[in-house]
Amino acid sequence: MMILASPPMYTLAQTADAPTLSAFMMLAVALAVVMLIWDTVEVGRNDAANIVNAVFGSRILSRRAAVRVAAVGVILGASMSSDVIETAQKGIFDPHTFTFEEALAIFTSVYIVDTVLLYSYSAFGMPVSTTAALVFELVGASLFLGIMRSPESFRAVEWAGVGRVMLTIVCSIGLSGFMGFFLQRIIRAAIGDKWSSLPALLLHGGWAGGGLMAGLAYFMLVKGMKNLELVRPVTRAVRDNPFYGPMVAVTVLWIFFAMLIHLSLIIFRKRAAELLFPALTILGMFGMAFAFGQNDLANCAAPGLAVIKLVQLHAANASMADFVRAEIPRWALFGCGVLLVAGMMTEYAQRVTRAEVRTGSAGHHVKLWAPKWCIALAVRVLERRRREQVMPSLAPIVTKNIRGKTMHYDPLRACVIMCVSASVIATASAMGMPVSTTYVAFACVVATGIADRIFVRGDAALKLGRAIWVVSSWVLSGLIAMVATGLVCLAVFYLGIFGMAGTLVTNLFVRAVVKRRSDAQEERIRLEARERMHPEEFSLEEE
Repeated sequence: MMILASPPMYTLAQTADAPTLSAFMMLAVALAVVMLIWDTVEVGRNDAANIVNAVFGSRILSRRAAVRVAAVGVILGASMSSDVIETAQKGIFDPHTFTFEEALAIFTSVYIVDTVLLYSYSAFGMPVSTTAALVFELVGASLFLGIMRSPESFRAVEWAGVGRVMLTIVCSIGLSGFMGFFLQRIIRAAIGDKWSSLPALLLHGGWAGGGLMAGLAYFMLVKGMKNLELVRPVTRAVRDNPFYGPMVAVTVLWIFFAMLIHLSLIIFRKRAAELLFPALTILGMFGMAFAFGQNDLANCAAPGLAVIKLVQLHAANASMADFVRAEIPRWALFGCGVLLVAGMMTEYAQRVTRAEVRTGSAGHHVKLWAPKWCIALAVRVLERRRREQVMPSLAPIVTKNIRGKTMHYDPLRACVIMCVSASVIATASAMGMPVSTTYVAFACVVATGIADRIFVRGDAALKLGRAIWVVSSWVLSGLIAMVATGLVCLAVFYLGIFGMAGTLVTNLFVRAVVKRRSDAQEERIRLEARERMHPEEFSLEEE
């Protein structure tokens, strides 16, 4: 294979003898600032579904009200997050083996690909993990550049760390699915569809609600508030102490909240029964939003901060020892929180939320799309199940709220979705393992639906086919991120400003194509769903 030649450059482990800023570096800094803002909006646009899907799907709040409540949590979490962000993923990528120009090309290409990737998935209503996308983008850029340049650059990817991250993500999906199915089946068997019945909750509300609340409290302790100075000693003690570690802490919290809930039911009676599971779901949504603002901010801010830090160190002729960490002022953290919320309020964020809710809907007919091969696979799976004894659905008959909106699932299931997702994320974080909020939340939605046997009626094949398509798209997103970022990185590095301009134009062109096709698909989905629900209208039109 031919190795492309380039002039000698300083590596990041060295200092620069001529700290002059080229036009390429100046443009890279300007692009980094713009892309940081752009990417933050895109992250908020796609990840909104993970935060509000349970509250919106059960119609506890309207989507607009749910986003407003979540917005407070996101902005507070972002404002109180650590003001020191890692510019390179620990255990994934070692930037010190690259030259200044190579590192700038890598981080710039990550932004160019990430913005259009997240936009495309959001436009089609598909949830995607920003954490996994960032990992694959860094791997792709460094891998392609390493192959074309030198073996030294190729070894910048820490393959053991990449494998560990992927294994952790897969395990978290499995754990979320198992816990969601197990808890939903147990609580549904105990309470049934009487989630607001005082007699049923006096009997089962304490242990069920107390356990879910304990999981939420533990999540906020080890994940949501881990960066707060007042909470750090408590978090460290719970995590590391062998006498009152996580198991003991969760058990004590469970007993405390069970007693508190039972006492509330005795005192406030029917009012407390009606509010128990809706209140827990809203509280869980706020906790997830706070943790999202605290922890996921680095996914959109890290590449931009890396570019700015690189150019600052190069201009100052400084050492690169502190390159992997960059400070960000509090006002900028607050601004990033506002940008995340701005993304959550867009039309495409609504598409992601609605599609995820409808995939796990207990309703007969849903407005969804899935490829024909996914639906065919789902039909085969369902037919195989129907050969066995078919059990009736455990989910309540779908009803409408006072605004006439369909309740895709009841507050009991919504509460399980939120609390299990939070608990799995907290467990992984306490063990120091990266985890994808998107994957965990979606797995829990589908698993609780399986526990309620929602795939035995109505558009079961379409809903299951959509779930298959979403999981397949996760694998596809990693491959797209890796290959696309690698190609963009080569263009930016070897063509300089022209490569940067060309890839940006390609980004905008792809966005335009995606917008046109996704809008057309949304209209087609609406018509197909209407035909399934009101076939008589279409039969009359044909006549």
